[in-house]
Order: sequence, then C-alpha cells, then structure tokens
Amino acid sequence: MARAEPPAKSRPTDGPPSGVWAAIARRRAIRRFADRPLEPDHLERILQAGRRSGSAKNEQRWDFIVCRDRNHLVELSQLGPWTDHIAGAAVAVALITPDPGAPDAPLSIMFDLGQAAANMQLAAWELGIGSCPATVYEHDLARRLLGYPADRHCEYLLSFGYPADAAQLTAPLKRGGRRPLAEIVHEERW
Repeated sequence: MARAEPPAKSRPTDGPPSGVWAAIARRRAIRRFADRPLEPDHLERILQAGRRSGSAKNEQRWDFIVCRDRNHLVELSQLGPWTDHIAGAAVAVALITPDPGAPDAPLSIMFDLGQAAANMQLAAWELGIGSCPATVYEHDLARRLLGYPADRHCEYLLSFGYPADAAQLTAPLKRGGRRPLAEIVHEERW
C-alpha cells in the first residue's frame, strides 16, 4: 500500500523556509570570515548547543577545546589539506572524543559527535555566524597543538565566525547540490 502524501501546505519545502527548517535548508559552509571576535554570548550559545545534543545512553563522550588566539588558529590550519579556513576564523572548536579506533569503542561515539557538531553549526547559523567543519589529517600535530590526553582523539574541528560576506548565510543554494529524495529513500527494503 502506498503511503499517503501529506497535504501540500504541510510540506517543509513549500514556501520560504523558517525556523529550524530554514537553518537546515539554507546552512552553507562558510570559509571566509570577517575580522571580528564572536560575541561572548554567541559563543556560549554555540557551545551550549553542542552540550545539549543527544548521545547514546546519555554518555556525552565529547569535550570541546575553544581556540581564539590568532597564532594558534594559524597553527591549527595546518592539520590537513582543507583546513585553511581555520586561520581566518574568529573561533575554532576542536571536537574531542575517546579514541573511536580503540578495540572496545562503540560506533556511537562518532554519531554522537556528529549530532553535537550539527547542533553547534545550526545554532551558529541562527545567530548569523558561519561555520565549516575541518577534518584532521595530522593527528600527532593536533595532539601537540591542543594538548588533549593520550586516550582521546580529535578527528574534526569546526571554524566559526561572522561571514566576510553576510549574504553568504542566506544565498540561494546551487542547483543540483543534493540528490533527489526519490533517489535516496527506500520503503521497507532496498
């Protein structure tokens, strides 16, 4: 039996996005930032959004290292081939977890971290702050620069800042940026 379509007016893609849907539908990776610090209450809101994220069994297996010093941000921008945006950010937040590669590490560690990161990025967008994730490739350098314990791991950092071009936050999405829903959704079985 085919699933009934919701009434057209309740589809989240109809009309201008608002609220949470607007943040989901319009959030873009911002890699160029204005040269100004984040408002302290804005940074706290972003960090609270990460802290409030759900996690398996409420384990909350994350720590956040906040980096604001310009020289430190420049050093952190050397952690991988696509981490240049960190150098110009107002803040970078290193996402620290137990080592997900440890023999007894549950797979949920990285899922939980993804939820925390998404919450932080959505909260930032609502505040007019751009963000971009950065994957760590130089793990020994990351440990040296960030000083986290040997039983911890840093796979990602998030850069945050007010965009150099504020219009980027709400710029129209590029055509063809996402696969059609009908191509990725399967009912009951593949």
